[in-house]
Amino acid sequence: MSPTMRGTRRMLAVTAAAGLALTMAACGSDDGGDAGSDGQITLKVSTFGTFGYDELYKEYEAANPNIKIVASNEGDLGKYTTALTQRIAAGSGAGDVVAIEEGAIAQMVKAADRFVNFQDHGFEAGNWVDWKNKQATTPDGSSTIGLGTDIGGLAMCYRTDLFEKAGLPTDREEVSALWPTWDDFIKVGKDYVAKAGGEAKFVDSSTNSYNSILMQEAGIAPGYTYFDTEDNLVFDSNPAVKKAWDTANAILDADLSAGLKTFTPEWDAAFKTDDFAVLGCPAWMTGNIKNNAGDDFAGKWDIATIPGGTGSWGGSFMAVPTQSKQQEEAIKLAKFLTSPEGQMSAFGEAGALPSSPKNFDNPELKDFKNEYFSDAPIGEIFIDGVRDLKPVYLGEKNQAVRDAIENDLRSVEQGQRTADEAWQQAIASAKAAAGV
Repeated sequence: MSPTMRGTRRMLAVTAAAGLALTMAACGSDDGGDAGSDGQITLKVSTFGTFGYDELYKEYEAANPNIKIVASNEGDLGKYTTALTQRIAAGSGAGDVVAIEEGAIAQMVKAADRFVNFQDHGFEAGNWVDWKNKQATTPDGSSTIGLGTDIGGLAMCYRTDLFEKAGLPTDREEVSALWPTWDDFIKVGKDYVAKAGGEAKFVDSSTNSYNSILMQEAGIAPGYTYFDTEDNLVFDSNPAVKKAWDTANAILDADLSAGLKTFTPEWDAAFKTDDFAVLGCPAWMTGNIKNNAGDDFAGKWDIATIPGGTGSWGGSFMAVPTQSKQQEEAIKLAKFLTSPEGQMSAFGEAGALPSSPKNFDNPELKDFKNEYFSDAPIGEIFIDGVRDLKPVYLGEKNQAVRDAIENDLRSVEQGQRTADEAWQQAIASAKAAAGV
């Protein structure tokens, strides 16, 4: 029998600490840490969203009594990335170890001289899939500024209790069979809303659906979203973008969205209500759902295949800015957090799917069943689909363009524009955000 999430979290945290007796700590949104007169070193770690590092922090401090980790976390990725970009450019305030989301890594690689080059510090490339390393490495291959944390993987998380009330199947295989395509997904959504009645909606937001489809389509072809690999803006000519836009608007036209803005307090709170039943679910999203919904909803969620099969959305890196006054110790901590063992601990804590191929055949991952999500077999659902994934290139100004496009899509959701009007506005918004 596979271990439960709680048991796995405890077991993997111990494994990570025992396997890696390193030294140091992290970063935050203020200036980096320093060494006190008593030899105590304070490191600041800065993250966003849910990384699953709390147990790792404790284990690291226990193994390294001279280290004190001060962790800060920003819920809003856009605000976090903007602030980090400003602090890196200013040369102060970024802390010691910082998380960089996949959508911002290309931008940070352009400023590689502002970050520690892990190739100068015992970089072990085999700890991550090749394309993950490539994302954080300069084009000439001379500098790697980030160590991979997780990779996305794509699925659909759904409320079994709400499906049952609406007379829909609840078994994950039967649910997966309902929506082999996104057109089928929309038909199921219409059926759900009709049967659920009242103010019930099917999905949480237009942007969550849009981003899931975009990353899925871009992974199939052409391998990029808003910018091609030469960093030319291709928002209005990339068929993957238009397919995601049109499908997201078809979901809106069917009146299936609860109209929530992801990663806001309102979105967080909606997990404790019956406002929606389904959302696009990269592996890391399972941690958000569990944290937001709480213990009362354990066993009321499950995970099905995403329409279209598979894909990947999300994944981050840990980096050490050169402005850190404790670089050597910060490097040790970054290696600890992102090691194969550290990734397994984060998986047990928050469902963050490891990016280390050394973990893909680990029975603790392959056979793991998530108790909170009705014992969903995470290994079967996510791992098998990511082994052969191809990376999706996200340009230097990806985050700025993404934020602008999402705002225009929400204008349709809020009834302010038609889909065609919003598309024309999105073209202008993308150009403005890209500075072209």
